[in-house]
Amino acid sequence: MTEQHRPTIRPATGQDLGALQALARRTIDTCYRGFLGDEAVDWFINSGASDDHVRSHLEQGRVYCLDQDDRIVGLSILDGPTVDLMMIDPDQHRRGLGRLLLRHAEETLFTRYPSIRLETFPDNARARSFYESCGWILGDQLADEGPAKLEYTKTARS
Repeated sequence: MTEQHRPTIRPATGQDLGALQALARRTIDTCYRGFLGDEAVDWFINSGASDDHVRSHLEQGRVYCLDQDDRIVGLSILDGPTVDLMMIDPDQHRRGLGRLLLRHAEETLFTRYPSIRLETFPDNARARSFYESCGWILGDQLADEGPAKLEYTKTARS
């Protein structure tokens, strides 16, 4: 891989907001319909909830960009000990970028927390398989407002 094509991860800036929001909408639209359904996906995108989620975390300095070839191809949101959100452009799946971004999130969070967590939807088989292959341990099903979610945890190696 040449230097030009090597992905890099950096903190997001205000100038990244539009590209990050577009990436989140595109990923939700492409990847979430199969397990959340059209109505839920359309509501989340059209209500502005997706854009608001990215904006609010960016304003708090919790968003990271994964850049490749001068464009944002992934994002992560780290909130306390939680990987709040992680997305890779659907056109870039299965190229190792998700592992790179997740490893960065883990390393960043483990500098502050001995145990970290993330959530995913029970029917998101692709994400569940990915997290488990990266050493995350399935925990409890979470009950709160909205769709059901599963918790995964990981502990820092001693």
